[in-house]
Amino acid sequence: MDTPFKCIGLIGLPRKLEAIETHQVLYDWLVKLGIRVLVEERLADHIQFSVSHYASLETIGEQADLAIVVGGDGNMLHSARRLSHYKIKVIGVNRGNLGFLTDISHEQVIEQLSPVIAGKYEDDPRFLLEVSIYDNGNLINSSFAVNEIVVTPNTVAHMIDYDVYINERNAFSQRADGLIIATPTGSTAYSLSAGGPILAPHLDALIITPMFPHSLAVRPLVIKSDNAIRLKFPTTALDLNIACDSQIILPVKPTQDVIIRRSSYEFNLIHSKDYDYFNNLSTKLGWSQKMF
Repeated sequence: MDTPFKCIGLIGLPRKLEAIETHQVLYDWLVKLGIRVLVEERLADHIQFSVSHYASLETIGEQADLAIVVGGDGNMLHSARRLSHYKIKVIGVNRGNLGFLTDISHEQVIEQLSPVIAGKYEDDPRFLLEVSIYDNGNLINSSFAVNEIVVTPNTVAHMIDYDVYINERNAFSQRADGLIIATPTGSTAYSLSAGGPILAPHLDALIITPMFPHSLAVRPLVIKSDNAIRLKFPTTALDLNIACDSQIILPVKPTQDVIIRRSSYEFNLIHSKDYDYFNNLSTKLGWSQKMF
């Protein structure tokens, strides 16, 4: 097969080990096509078939043209944060639950991926968020998120007071269980559960969604993605946590400042030519089901 993808990474550690069958189907198929396949090294203890090359995500990002992520959105988020530092394209095969980002069906994986491998696909780049923690003006920690950055107290069922500055201008102050800053990609995740809006993925925007606010007047706010958000906690006594995609947890003291901005990195998500975002959204959220 004539393909633009000469080297492909096979990524993702599924929660259900029977999903490893999909890895074997893909591996055998790609090798028969004459494509060099790098398998993520985390899979080494779980795969029962012979593999020529295992590699780290960083090596896959450097050497491969395409990464196929097998699993759910959790695997995609884990991979996307690290692969966003490279030019590699990424596509997902769903072996999880909802699978907003992993839209290729494992039951038709060869049929749906064949045109993609032949170069017939749609680009759908997604930007990331970067969070930085400062103590007296000194950067002490930072990380990235594909879906959202969530600020909460490190003690369950406690509220926090926070001041929100947008481009260094005091925008508002709130009292709530926490705060979610989400990308359009993350608008169908944690932010949606907290009452935030759904944003089409191509929109150049961020969502600021309060979690169980003390005032009923508080509502989610959508702003342009080039706005920098600074959070201060002048009257909060509790230590805080910042969660990036619910996978990376950073501790924060209430005396420290948190800055969240659009990252310069984005991950190069691709889809098959017949992918339809709005049909996918309707199907995943059950909008097509009659209620009467």
